[in-house]
Amino acid sequence: MVPPTGALEAARVRSVANQTRQTQINVGPNTTIVGRHGAVLTGLTLMVDGADNVIVRNLTFDDTRDCFPAWSPTDGATGNWNSQYDQISVRRSEHVWVDHNTFTDGDNPDSAQPVYFGRPYQVHDGSLDITHTASLVTASYNRFTGRDKLMLIGSSNTVGPDVGRLKVTLHHNLFDRVLQRLPRVRFGQVDVYNNWYRLAGDDFAYAIGVGVQSAAYVENNFFTLGVGVASGDLLYDWGGTAVTTRGNWVDADRALPRPVDLVAAYNATHDPDLGGDAGWTPTLRASPAVPAPLVPLVVGPLAGAGRLPL
Repeated sequence: MVPPTGALEAARVRSVANQTRQTQINVGPNTTIVGRHGAVLTGLTLMVDGADNVIVRNLTFDDTRDCFPAWSPTDGATGNWNSQYDQISVRRSEHVWVDHNTFTDGDNPDSAQPVYFGRPYQVHDGSLDITHTASLVTASYNRFTGRDKLMLIGSSNTVGPDVGRLKVTLHHNLFDRVLQRLPRVRFGQVDVYNNWYRLAGDDFAYAIGVGVQSAAYVENNFFTLGVGVASGDLLYDWGGTAVTTRGNWVDADRALPRPVDLVAAYNATHDPDLGGDAGWTPTLRASPAVPAPLVPLVVGPLAGAGRLPL
């Protein structure tokens, strides 16, 4: 299997470049973007590349679609469609805060796309990808709803400049009926605490991807699991070795909510086992994590655009 070539592929590449010029908004350093009530960005990407000290708040990102997805025949056993555009992309930047935003595909979900070459036609990429040596990034009180790929932290599996970077904090976000990369981590120290995962659907893949040299610290999150989603499905091994999980709770199987050891649940149904110590403890939290059972009461009313306390 070889990548597509020829006149049609060359035309697709030119069309992608044209779309990028029309839909990518490059954000400069020392920039604050706060949406007014009802502000929506449809089909657009915010590119934060080499731009320190950026704040993005109170925006709805709707259907950032790739009109010209690429066919990648070597992606997976039978190939896959891949899209280029994230809703927010953070690269080579520090001190970035993404707060009280909503990320959605609107009325154009990937589940409604056709199938070509035996694979679903993928017109969306990530919600918030943090790559290419970015660091000191916080995502808080955001609402991610009805999407497939959400958050990729780390550019590739190749050991390089990402090592020692990618320090990211995720807190008080709502992951609502989403399928994977919540987040998927390579190399970074990523603090994941007090988030509400409301997960369901036959296509659900995993919540937290444990990638190469990743060090995720997952504490006091609340997982509401729909039919077909089990506690052992919440982690996924993408070549990592360990993840710290503490104080998390799960609400599943029509039973009372209860504490869950995410690593033990994963190891009970998967080989090889993941270790339970990522080798670090967060020190940069503004306030202590609240107990997991209280997370839905805080995150539900406050996460997302239009809910910013003023």
